[in-house]
Amino acid sequence: MTARCTSVFAVLVTLATISAGQVASEEALAKKNGCLECHSVNKSATDKLVGPSFPGIAAKYKNDANGRAVLIERVKKGSKGNWTNLSHGVPMPPYSERLSDAEIKRLVQWLLSL
Repeated sequence: MTARCTSVFAVLVTLATISAGQVASEEALAKKNGCLECHSVNKSATDKLVGPSFPGIAAKYKNDANGRAVLIERVKKGSKGNWTNLSHGVPMPPYSERLSDAEIKRLVQWLLSL
């Protein structure tokens, strides 16, 4: 392996390690703030609690140009009626009092990456 290949490989390993750490950090933030009481980070239908799974939300909004902004607002202000078939009318509470705007944006970005 050339020195250049070794350097590129080292950079990729470092980025993968940082990414894995970031994902763990975002999941911990979600858990700490109660998100995982109603949502799952797994795709399995059996993992749905009160709300849809995070991968299910990501799939719904992946092609929506305004999806990120919509989700940020819903996390900030709460919402009701978007997933009634799963939540049976249970509203999502607002998180603007628990999380900073930066934390909400980080969580939504992470959620959309699932």
